[in-house]
Amino acid sequence: MAGKWKIVACAAAATMVLAACGNGTSISGAAKGDSEHSKEVTYRLWDPGQQPTYQKCADAFEKESGIKIKIEQQGWDDYWTNLTTDLVSGTAPDVITNHVQYYPELAGKGQLLDLNAYMKDGDVDFSKYTGELADLWVKDGKRYGIPQDWDTIALVYNTKMAADAGYKAEDLKNLTWNPTDGGTFGKLIAHLSVDQNGKRGDEAGFDKTKVAVYGWGLEQGGGIVGQGQWSWLALANGFEYLDKNPFGTEYKMSDPKLIETISWWQKQIEAGYVTPLDIAGPLGLEPMMEQGKAALIPDGSWRINLWSSSTNNKFAFAPLPVGPAGQKTIINGLAPSITKQAKNPEGAYQWIKFLTSDKCQSIVAQDAIVFPSMIEFSQKAAQTHKDKGVDVSAFLDIAQNPKNLAYYPITDKANEIASEAQVVFDNIEQLKANPAQALPELNTKVNALLSTKK
Repeated sequence: MAGKWKIVACAAAATMVLAACGNGTSISGAAKGDSEHSKEVTYRLWDPGQQPTYQKCADAFEKESGIKIKIEQQGWDDYWTNLTTDLVSGTAPDVITNHVQYYPELAGKGQLLDLNAYMKDGDVDFSKYTGELADLWVKDGKRYGIPQDWDTIALVYNTKMAADAGYKAEDLKNLTWNPTDGGTFGKLIAHLSVDQNGKRGDEAGFDKTKVAVYGWGLEQGGGIVGQGQWSWLALANGFEYLDKNPFGTEYKMSDPKLIETISWWQKQIEAGYVTPLDIAGPLGLEPMMEQGKAALIPDGSWRINLWSSSTNNKFAFAPLPVGPAGQKTIINGLAPSITKQAKNPEGAYQWIKFLTSDKCQSIVAQDAIVFPSMIEFSQKAAQTHKDKGVDVSAFLDIAQNPKNLAYYPITDKANEIASEAQVVFDNIEQLKANPAQALPELNTKVNALLSTKK
């Protein structure tokens, strides 16, 4: 999900614009459009790296159905803002690539079609799909998406920097973590940190004000979820986001398990082992790693190809550390949805069915741009990487055990909640807030939002 953590940046705009989105183009009227429209479906996505693969799927679908797929690609920074504008102006695409943070609001404003109205018995066998991702796309008995891919988190590290620090690949396969002393993961990021005088973070004389290489590179953002930033630590410490998921009614941001996790995390930032926000924000993950500013980062499987194709550095992937409650990752996935303004909703559904079937997923697996949602083809995507000499087991193996998986927290008012949380976590990262005080205060605010009627 490239760029997904820039969600908060356009959340407020999306919320305001969608309030005016109640009167979209009627389906019945659009469906009676001219024959040219009935032979074309517009499909919008945000990742330019995935567009060529889905164009292959579109070409195959056109040969089979006679329906042409027109793919629109818009960068993540513009995607959601443009979508809300298009929904108001009546120029939205037929099918969009959707995210679980956004779809509840779009559905609540009547901007998405219920796929159940088009699905026939036998159309989709959800038992073939990874985990319980399909359940995330159902709200009030209506289905707004069928999973097309999934992602997990793993550690990405610079192999030369790890070797120079005395670590082999095997050493990184069985890391541990706890909020008291950090376990072997805590020792790792300290030792990988190097100041401008060549002193490592665990050596006497390390100067945290003049760090040349941070052991742990931090990605800006994360909001209420902290998917790549801290979720895997908190979850491994026994934290759960909500009273239930999806559509919980109460966040648990005051949980002592979260507070002690974030407190430990903050101490690593203060110690000079983690990239501070004022550097992480302007730089970004890829330049941070490519320029040797950081030795290791947590990142999502949607960026496997970015790291494995680097020509300046060699990066490899290691499993997340095992915490007091085990090894944990958020698993999430995108899904296509039909907009209310679809000119050809039946054709749009046929495209969604093709996108999420073995026909398209086999193409995706061959190109290995993501892990396809169907179990069989996610395994084939992993084999594609292996054939190229890239070991992606750190992302794949963790998804095999349901006990390792936590699902992206889904609620109403997600954008407002994300905005509130981002301010708090930014302050924590900048050492301006004490987690023991800030997180309970955040909990009160976000639960007040959830309890307020729409």
